[in-house]
Amino acid sequence: MDRDYAEPLDVPALARAAHMSTGHFARSFRAAFGETPYSYLMTRRIERAKALLRRGDLSVTEVCFAVGCTSLGSFSSRFTELVGESPSAYRARPHEQGAAVPACVAKIFTRPARNAGPAGGAEPVRIGEARHAARP
Repeated sequence: MDRDYAEPLDVPALARAAHMSTGHFARSFRAAFGETPYSYLMTRRIERAKALLRRGDLSVTEVCFAVGCTSLGSFSSRFTELVGESPSAYRARPHEQGAAVPACVAKIFTRPARNAGPAGGAEPVRIGEARHAARP
């Protein structure tokens, strides 16, 4: 899924490749990664979309299709949910402060996060923002 994120992947095909039933694969995947296969795949796609949008040479629609999404509306909704701003706003925002950061480090800090907060929603993460653990 990490390598072929732009390909049309579905749970039954992934389960067959792992020699498991669809239900067992989905449960095992969630137990191992803490999210469903679909959510994991969309997180990878959004992660790659952020990198393409930072470049600024592709439109949001081109990025949507380049990362394997087939619906601009679904892509924009999921992007906004994970990142905290629309793809257009993210693309328009300056990204120079992260330009000097090596790609392997930037990937860690720009990875979309699925942290269940008090309302159960995702908490967006941006470079330069640190999460503080609650103190006892």
